Amino acid sequence: MPPGWSPDAPAPPGDCYLVGGAVRDALLGEPVAERDWVVVGSNPEAMQAAGYRPVGKDFPVFLHPVSGEEYALARTERKSGHGYGGFTFHTAPDVTLEQDLARRDLSINAIAQAADGRLIDPYGGAQDLSDRVLRHVSPHFVEDPLRVLRVARFHARLRPYGFEVHPDTRALLNAIAASGELAHLTPERSWKETEKALLGPAPQAFFGLLREVHALSALYPELDALYGVPQTARYHPEIDTGVHMMLALEQAARLSPRLDVRFAVLCHDFGKAKIPGFVLPGHRGHEKRGVPIVEAFCERLRVPRALREIAVLVAEHHLHCHKALELRAQTLLKLFDALDIWRRPERLEAFLLACEADARGRTGLSEEPYPQADYLREAAAAASAVSARQLLDRGLQGPALGRELRRERLRALEQLREQRRPGQH
Repeated sequence: MPPGWSPDAPAPPGDCYLVGGAVRDALLGEPVAERDWVVVGSNPEAMQAAGYRPVGKDFPVFLHPVSGEEYALARTERKSGHGYGGFTFHTAPDVTLEQDLARRDLSINAIAQAADGRLIDPYGGAQDLSDRVLRHVSPHFVEDPLRVLRVARFHARLRPYGFEVHPDTRALLNAIAASGELAHLTPERSWKETEKALLGPAPQAFFGLLREVHALSALYPELDALYGVPQTARYHPEIDTGVHMMLALEQAARLSPRLDVRFAVLCHDFGKAKIPGFVLPGHRGHEKRGVPIVEAFCERLRVPRALREIAVLVAEHHLHCHKALELRAQTLLKLFDALDIWRRPERLEAFLLACEADARGRTGLSEEPYPQADYLREAAAAASAVSARQLLDRGLQGPALGRELRRERLRALEQLREQRRPGQH
């Protein structure tokens, strides 16, 4: 009996197989986060009679009455419209396991495991795992535009193992990008894949592959527009802004597992694409120009509000972080007010990590120290140490309390600057 079944609950009627990511990850030696099952030779009525709860809207999926894991009836699919949802599904007791596996995207995701541990691998997924190859299962791969994002995500996730996309699969990715089908992806599905990619070990590889197969301009035009935009070589030896973005994203993944940090780094230089050509390679004002672009980007992808807020803050204020050691106390206080560290202290660390990734994301400078971050941490602590309670005890209220609180915070920041004047930090 496969793991996940319970003697306290009936086994599903029909032949049951572990499928997809659980089999793939186990073969790679990775921990298995969740398990999905396929049931062959059954129907919805029999599943419900056995105590399995239906949850699938488009095709029959059931939850195990004890483990809560998903059990789907074997199915085939046929293209009937545009986008990820443009498919008609067919389930019946005579649908075979091989037919169900044939509709999957990559061979490494089309491996099943029987109750006795035997692998059912009709499309060579185990060999492709061994060969470190991402290869499509069938020509029907091109019917689902979401697979462009999924392959890019697997490419990024499996980057540490050295996986490469098979040339024939690359050709199909190019074909999907050229077909216009990417325009039919829903924001929710696009964001879900983006989020997973950003949380992976090499998010820059996700966007890199999309650009290679000419899908980046359709999916993330704000990012694609940065390629070819020059920067001053003195500050950016890599020169190309798009290259810098990928280097910065690589550093973000190195510095922090936080999604808000990585997403903010992805968006921080969008404004550089809007700098007039006669100004280049300078980018004065790109921070403010980037804010509405980041906001529109987040709106289009339905990005969660907390991520939007930190991304906008990093886009608008990252140069203040880079120049922190030179800033006057008043400017430091304005920065802390903008970040609202008084009520949202957790924002400061996300902001600092994103700015550090930006600074390190330059050719040859990935190991350079970034003392600005520690200085701003120290400055924020000094300003936050000013107690409103002490001022209240002095009888200050309303606007007078606010003015005095600001004066005291400024005084604390000025004292810190004096202690760390040039030559001492």
